[in-house]
Amino acid sequence: MTVGFIGGKFLPLHLGHVYAIVHASSMVDELYVVLSHSERRDRELCESTKINYIPAQIRLRWLSKLTKDMPHVKVLSIEDNQDNEHYNWAEGAQLIKKEIGKPIDYVFSSECEYNDIFKELYPDSKHVLIDPNRTRVYISATKIRHEGVFKNWEYIPDVVKPYFIKKIVIVGTESCGKSTLVKNLAKIYNTTYAAEYGRTVCEELGGCEGIIVKEDYLQIAYGHKMEEIKAVEKANKIVFIDTEAIVTQFYSNLYNHEHQTVLDEIAKLQDYDLWLFLEPDVQWVDDGLRIHGEETARAKNNHHLKTLLKKHNIDYKNLSGNYENRLKGAIGYIEELLKE
Repeated sequence: MTVGFIGGKFLPLHLGHVYAIVHASSMVDELYVVLSHSERRDRELCESTKINYIPAQIRLRWLSKLTKDMPHVKVLSIEDNQDNEHYNWAEGAQLIKKEIGKPIDYVFSSECEYNDIFKELYPDSKHVLIDPNRTRVYISATKIRHEGVFKNWEYIPDVVKPYFIKKIVIVGTESCGKSTLVKNLAKIYNTTYAAEYGRTVCEELGGCEGIIVKEDYLQIAYGHKMEEIKAVEKANKIVFIDTEAIVTQFYSNLYNHEHQTVLDEIAKLQDYDLWLFLEPDVQWVDDGLRIHGEETARAKNNHHLKTLLKKHNIDYKNLSGNYENRLKGAIGYIEELLKE
């Protein structure tokens, strides 16, 4: 049995890493992929760059998902508390040897400069260089950190992309153009969207007025989150989401006069990058499911939803006017987000 290991910070994991891991796995009977991490050291690397610190647990998940169908590849996590300037390579090597627990035949890397240090630390192992000149995959984690993930999107593996997706949620009361705007923005940005799951449930029931019950809102909230996850997994840099748990709470209050604690808890766990709030100043359209078309009712419901958003400290951007103004306004806010 031949044993090898390849290590790194994978900050972030990119297709150069993927190629090196797969290549190395073809050369040994057992390969260990070692995530070497220190929050102190890794935060230093991300300072003054275009990506934030990525927790080791997230990077470990990436590696685990990447290699889950490679039974002879094992992923290890080795933590220390050293900084970049004073990193102790000898100590790191001892931790790796101890964790692997068997003779190491091959040490894989893409760095020629590691030759001498690896000869010293792993005298019984052969250092094998994989794509050292980046001719196979011309990318590095340093380049991604300094240029940004989106600029190097083609080098980000599919198992990694969902972590960086920007999530944009569009909220508002009945008949204010949410669904239309979400679909149009998804087309413009060539990406996915999560439709309003509450509408799906209401359509299955044949309507909402008088027949929707308290338990339906839990199905709506959970079902919607699952649709979000699916949309994020296939998204192209950004994803658009039609309503969320606070709007579901709003409808629970409106139709059933029930304020449900579980919906508040789901709302607390939400993490969106941009909230767009549509004012109800476009013509109300009766689609067979809507029942609050009077101007006084629309104004009252609009105020109620804003009150719920305020309770959750949501910082949203207002969109009003005709459909063209709403589209232009949304694109403006989205472009600001992408520049950040």
